[in-house]
Amino acid sequence: MKKSTKSAKTPATPQAKKTVSKKTVGTKKAVAKKAPAPAAKVVPAPVKKAPVKKAAAPKKAATVKKVAVKKAVVKKTVAPKQATVSATVISARIDIGFGHALFIRGEGPGLSWDAGTPLNCVADDQWTIALTGATSPVVFKFLVDDLSWSAGEDYVVEPGSEVSLVPSF
Repeated sequence: MKKSTKSAKTPATPQAKKTVSKKTVGTKKAVAKKAPAPAAKVVPAPVKKAPVKKAAAPKKAATVKKVAVKKAVVKKTVAPKQATVSATVISARIDIGFGHALFIRGEGPGLSWDAGTPLNCVADDQWTIALTGATSPVVFKFLVDDLSWSAGEDYVVEPGSEVSLVPSF
């Protein structure tokens, strides 16, 4: 058997490398030369970064519910005001004499069957009152000096309307 002129392979390490010289022939083995060691690497020290402060997130105010509530309240308050914008005006044409007054009693805003509400004298024979806030028909009767009732049935007026009556006593 013939001997091989090549050297046996050995696993290479990062620091050493084996080479075969051409001058060696025959039974002599080639001497492995070591490669120069790589220069030591300088690893810079890690740079410390200054801590970054996060800006505080703006606080979210819980106004969504408040806004919804405000809208609902506005809708509820606007509707009744529109229904009561106009006043119910009641006028009576009667001359009851100097020194006497005309009163009204009934069912409606500011009225009662137990105590009378005075009407305003605007002329010698003209008496008037304006009732605000009526949402249902106003039922009433006239009285002279809050003592003598007018004759006949009770008067009925729709809310927001004006009526001129001639009562008899």
